[in-house]
Amino acid sequence: MSTFKNLLLAGAMAMAPTHAYAAPKEAPIAEAVTVAMPAESESEPDSAQSLADAKAKMQKEIDQAIALIEKIFEVDKLPPVDPAQLALAQQTTNALIPAGSIEKMLDNMYGKLFRAFMDQTSSMSDLMLSIKTGVDSEKIAALDATSKTAIADMFDPHRKEREDQINKVIKPLISEALGDLEPPMRDGLARAYARKFSAQQLGDLNAFLATPTGQAYGAEWMSLQADPEVMIAMIKAVPPLINKFIDRGPELEGQLKDLPKEKAMSDLTDAELVKLAKLMKVDVKTLKKNRDMWNDDMTTDATAVDAVDAAGDAADAAADAADAAAAAADAAGDYDEAYDRSNWSDADLQKVEDLEAQADKASSAAYDAEQEAVANARKRLKPST
Repeated sequence: MSTFKNLLLAGAMAMAPTHAYAAPKEAPIAEAVTVAMPAESESEPDSAQSLADAKAKMQKEIDQAIALIEKIFEVDKLPPVDPAQLALAQQTTNALIPAGSIEKMLDNMYGKLFRAFMDQTSSMSDLMLSIKTGVDSEKIAALDATSKTAIADMFDPHRKEREDQINKVIKPLISEALGDLEPPMRDGLARAYARKFSAQQLGDLNAFLATPTGQAYGAEWMSLQADPEVMIAMIKAVPPLINKFIDRGPELEGQLKDLPKEKAMSDLTDAELVKLAKLMKVDVKTLKKNRDMWNDDMTTDATAVDAVDAAGDAADAAADAADAAAAAADAAGDYDEAYDRSNWSDADLQKVEDLEAQADKASSAAYDAEQEAVANARKRLKPST
């Protein structure tokens, strides 16, 4: 794919959901960046079709999302908007969403985060230098800035030119795309305001937004939703909110435990099965067979599961004990003799051997229970003659 198309995809990825694209390719060097659209290479005959397929898939997913939202909120049942009311609301939203508002909000929210992320993943970061050289990042962090710059220059002497040129090409495209979002946002907000507020209220809003203070408010209200002060305050509010549910857990459990439980097939009587069969338009014998199989499974499988769990617990305990004994021996030195049980303490040896015996016994019991469960299942599944 051409360099220019790589840049277009990079700009689209900045605005698209994460699942909409694969991992980005390595950025091209600065000298390769161009704003001209070259002809497609013969080695890439499917590039145009792949792009078309990707756009078609995205549009299909968007259409499905729109249909779902329209269904949930019953948009088709909303009454028509009065044209005069809508005109007042459009005046309001034009003042509330002046040109550049969305870009300003997103830059306030994501711009600083994106720049910080780019700094951490650039060829100059401690992380990337560690990945490239194999040297521990803590050692790299201890280096002075001059040394880091010299190291980064050895791997990527054109990084600054590349970053500047990519920003020069991509940022205007993103700004243009964000500007394209503003008209439909104004239109949707205008229709919502027209339904929510009366003509008198819209007139009052418009009078305020025409004042110097109102104009200042209209220019800032959207970007303030993503102001760091607001985001930090919301994040700080999360732990108390979660703690409130945790602290009231026992109380909530007590209030909910007496609710009637959902029925399973095993809880239904023959009369209820007959009624269910009529509703589902199936043979009642099929439902009875399923119910009886469920009852048998609840009895047989519980025994097998308990035995398997016990075996697993015992095996885990034995492994933990063996690891602890080996670790204790290794602490004195990294020798093969540490695995020789004659070098273990009497307490460690006895603990390991006891748990291994329990694990062997539980494993045998689990195997027997499993075979019994299989035999019972075969009896149930055996076709009638």
